[in-house]
Order: sequence, then structure tokens, then C-alpha cells
Amino acid sequence: MPDTILVVVEQREGKLNRVSWETLTAGQAIAAETGWTLEAAVVGGSVATLASEVATKKVAKVHAVESPRLEPYTPDAFVAALKQFLSSKKAKLVLMPHTYQVRDFVPKLATAMDRTVISDCIGYKKEGDKLVFTRQMFQGKLAADVSFACDVPWFVTFQSGAFRGDKVEAAAAVAPVETVKVEIAENVVRNKPHEVFKEAKQAVDLTQAEIIVSVGRGIKEQKNIELAKQLAEALGGELAASRPICDSGWLPMDRQIGSSGQTVAPKLYLALGISGAIQHIVGMKGARTIIAINKDAEAPIFEIADYAVVGNLFDIVPPLIEEVKKAKVGS
Repeated sequence: MPDTILVVVEQREGKLNRVSWETLTAGQAIAAETGWTLEAAVVGGSVATLASEVATKKVAKVHAVESPRLEPYTPDAFVAALKQFLSSKKAKLVLMPHTYQVRDFVPKLATAMDRTVISDCIGYKKEGDKLVFTRQMFQGKLAADVSFACDVPWFVTFQSGAFRGDKVEAAAAVAPVETVKVEIAENVVRNKPHEVFKEAKQAVDLTQAEIIVSVGRGIKEQKNIELAKQLAEALGGELAASRPICDSGWLPMDRQIGSSGQTVAPKLYLALGISGAIQHIVGMKGARTIIAINKDAEAPIFEIADYAVVGNLFDIVPPLIEEVKKAKVGS
């Protein structure tokens, strides 16, 4: 009987996190290469509908792991539920997206099961019978290949953008959904969650954005950010920035992309006046299409851009905004 890969997808307030599809793509790729069986699990208070959505993808089975104590999310309840489920499931490899929620509970889960985690991976490879996972170190300056020396289950989290969520394979036939009721004692959950905290009304989760317009030092002055904002609005996207812009207070810190900010993988990423320091690139290189505008023809950002525009952004962006608006009116 083949070994099992289990992808634990993440849901937020009854909706699947789009990064979960990326992790499922990774699971499908590993399953194809190893011959292992791929299954998925959704954890929450009542997740049968979400499990049915996952079952439309190429997986052998989907488990709806449920308990009233799993809603709202707490690390204690999730660890108790997953430990109970995994103790009976006997999966060899457990994959999860490297989200804030997973980062909150997976160290506790691995410790509770006396296992280790290889976190924030950007890829994997198969060396003989051994699976090796690649993770970045020193803000992306080095990449380390890491393998497990502990017993199974092995826990791995994949960085946002490491795989393409739109490449997840659909199923030829809908996979069966199994409801798993877990028992969580009343004294297990030690904290009472309040509403999800947002620092400000403009706070945004850029990992969920499909279009991002990002600005760097080339924007020159804070007042010029309005130009990038107009482009983002015309495209129906979000405004973001490199670290120097946020450090200067020109945009809030929740708009920062990079190793010390958010890691994103939108369908379209426009970099305006961004040179392309490694700390920024590690946060956005997973974008499906990258357009860079910079007057420096030797800017490092051009090395990863799909479309490179050498020129002054103040000459290029205004007519670009007008063309986008015309295209919208025409459609």
C-alpha cells in the first residue's frame, strides 16, 4: 500500500485561503513523482461544504475534521484535533501553507507529536528514495536543502508563491469526503479569541491580492505615490512598496513586500522605481507576471521581470493609466 501525503488546507471564516491551492499543487507534484497517495484535510467547526470544494481537485480523499471547539480558531484546539486525527491517519508527509495561522500552531503540533518541521520551503526534489526540501536562509542570500531524520509524519510548510495555485489539477471524478468528528476537552482551549485585530482600516492582506502595484525609491517623493495609487485603482489592484518607502512612513508597514514584510504571488506585479534588492525579490518573485519600470537599465529587478520597461516612470505611468481606463470603457 502506497504512503500517504496529506495536505491540510486553510480556511478563513468559511472561505478557503488561496495559498492552500498552491500547497495542493505541491502535493500533486510530489505524489506524481513518488507514487504516493494524495489526500487533503479541512479543519474547522463545520467544513463539509469546503471539503466538497477541495474534492473537485485531483485527490484520493478529503477529510472534514470537525468539532464545535474548532470555531473560532485557537492553536490549542487545532493541535488537539490534528494530533488526534494524524495519530489514526498515519500520513507520511503533511503539507501546509506557510501562513500566519499555520506558523502559530504547527510548532506546537510537531512538538506534541515529537516531530520536526521544515518550514517556509520554496521547493523540493527527490534524491533517490529521499525527499529533500529547499528553504531560503539569510534573507534569500542562500538556499539550503533539508531532509528529515525523524520518524513520520513529516511536517512541511510551503512559502506563498512557491507553487502556482492556478496549476492545481482538477479531478476526473469528485473525490469522496469523509467527516471526522474529533473530541476536544473543554479545558484544552486556554484562550478566548476576540475579533481579528486590524491595525487600521487600510490594513490589507496582500497575499490575497491578484494585482499589485508596488513602488520603490524611484517614486522620489511621498506625494508621487498618488500616481501609483491611481494605477492600482485603474487596474483593480492593491498598492504596495519596498521597505525604504515604508520605513520613511510614506505607506503603512502592512503594505511592505519583502523578507521583512509580506510574501506575495499575485497574477500581476508592477514594480515602479524598484531596483530589486534581494530582500524585496524574495517577497514577490512568485508572481505570475512581473512588469518592472525603471530608468536604470542595469537594475537587478529586470533579471526576474517578464516585461522590462527602461524609462522614467513619471513619463510612462500617466499614459499607462489612461490606456487602462480606455480599455475598461471599451470592454
